Amino acid sequence: MTASFSLHGIGVSHGIAIGRAFLVSHATLEVSHYEIPSDQAAAEVRRMERAVKEVRHELKALRAEMAAGERFEEIEAFIDVHETMLGDEILAGNVKTYIVEHCCNAEWALVQQMNLWVAQFEQFEDSYLRERKFDVMQIVERILKHLMGRPGTLPKVGDDSHMVLVAHDLSPADMMQFKHRHFVAFVTDLGGATSHTAIAARGLGVPAIAGTRHARQLLRDGEMVIVDGTRGAVIVNPDHAILSEYRKLQQIQESRQEALKTLKRRRPRTRDGVEVTLLANIETADDLDRVRESGAQGIGLFRSEFLYLDQDTLPDEDTQFKAYREVVEGMEGRPVTLRTLDLGADKMRGGIDSLARVAPNPAMGLRAIRLCFAEQPLFMTQLRAALRASAYGKIKLLVPMLSGGDEIHPLLAAVEEAKRKLDEEGVAFDRALEVGAMIEVPSAALALGPFLRQLDFLSIGTNDLTQYLMAVDRTDEAVSYLYNPTHPAMLRLLAHILKRARQFEMPISLCGEMADDPQMTWLLLGLGLREFSMPATGLLAVKERVLRADVGTLQKTVARIVRAEDPEKVKAMIEKLNRG
Repeated sequence: MTASFSLHGIGVSHGIAIGRAFLVSHATLEVSHYEIPSDQAAAEVRRMERAVKEVRHELKALRAEMAAGERFEEIEAFIDVHETMLGDEILAGNVKTYIVEHCCNAEWALVQQMNLWVAQFEQFEDSYLRERKFDVMQIVERILKHLMGRPGTLPKVGDDSHMVLVAHDLSPADMMQFKHRHFVAFVTDLGGATSHTAIAARGLGVPAIAGTRHARQLLRDGEMVIVDGTRGAVIVNPDHAILSEYRKLQQIQESRQEALKTLKRRRPRTRDGVEVTLLANIETADDLDRVRESGAQGIGLFRSEFLYLDQDTLPDEDTQFKAYREVVEGMEGRPVTLRTLDLGADKMRGGIDSLARVAPNPAMGLRAIRLCFAEQPLFMTQLRAALRASAYGKIKLLVPMLSGGDEIHPLLAAVEEAKRKLDEEGVAFDRALEVGAMIEVPSAALALGPFLRQLDFLSIGTNDLTQYLMAVDRTDEAVSYLYNPTHPAMLRLLAHILKRARQFEMPISLCGEMADDPQMTWLLLGLGLREFSMPATGLLAVKERVLRADVGTLQKTVARIVRAEDPEKVKAMIEKLNRG
């Protein structure tokens, strides 16, 4: 039996999962170079040809799978492009020639040619043609995986019901692909508590561990693993005793989840009669079933940027309108808070000229509302689509990354311009559509006046607010120990924001990671928060805490916590608060 060992990282989505490792590789990073005798070059060329043929079959099977189920036009377009490239004899011919002339392995020849093709695409002035380099890189990756004996297809739906996805890192676009599969857990070498993997895993309700550093390198396909997202531990090849113990813990976890389901129809009201609103965060309409199962009172955060991820062309107005309308109609009258584009160079690959470069610090660069102001046609397209969808249900527009009152006027002017144009065209929309701001930049939090006077509602984004307040990159596991949303400075800032909102009777919610943590629920209630937005899978656990709360008592205790200055003392006080 293979020896058991454990890895440790950051538990970013709690719970226990048991399954087999499924490794996602980046084959271009693993290619070796070796010489072959000249009389074996023909055999190496045939190996290359077989790999190309296998990728053709892979794409054909993917197309057939889509034809039998739900259609995704953007994926069909991706298949078309890749099939065209596979049929390009110039590309294939160059690789074969390289193998023969340099007497080298097919993998090395393919990567060398890829580098030449990518360099050629980067010379194009047209942004669309420049971005075709990513198609080249993706099709090369597929061929390489076949050459290296690791086909690039995921397990068929049904076969992956006990698979643990293990990767070096997962982009938002990766998560869009993988969330449609039934992986029981995610493990990544990189990332932190608020990474894309973490957010997606919590939305799916599956355990996840980030920042393991070497999991992708040390694990092998098919190995039995236990993922303990609560403790941040990955146990590989567990012995019988450990496996038995974790199966018992898993049963306890499942029983607790079943018990929480009985709370679905209970009103979220505290013991002393304080009404609380519990909303859900979503990425696409695919999340609506989970929202309905949770009993959420609406959508507090619809991350619209997931429509744009991993796309070669930007979604047009009709595509966005249909996506927004589907969500609005699916909520059957309950409010949907649509966050406008929160994109930047760290999230998006192509389609926008100004993002062709790699930003030196994307978290603080051209992103979110700054990108929308710089790319007015892009922003106007989204505003028009959102306004059109507002004719079919309650939509509220939430704008991220506003840093001060001077940005509010151009924002509202853009909304009014979109309304004026729709009016001219005779298109219906909700004239009373509410516009709000994410409070996630310290300057906005400390100078709230213009936001309170000119906007309709606010939402606190604690993930970015903590990051910017503490100068900690929230996606960097090397400094993750410094990321602390309960730091005394952060708690005082939250108390200030909530107090000012109460003074103006301004509706305000919180949609960061803190809202999803039941250990933060009583603290936030004591600070004055009355509206929480979180992944639907965590909503019932938070509701249970709300139902057990006494706000009058909590406010007195939390006031003492906010006055404390030592982070360790604050941590101890919060733990005592949660013990009741």
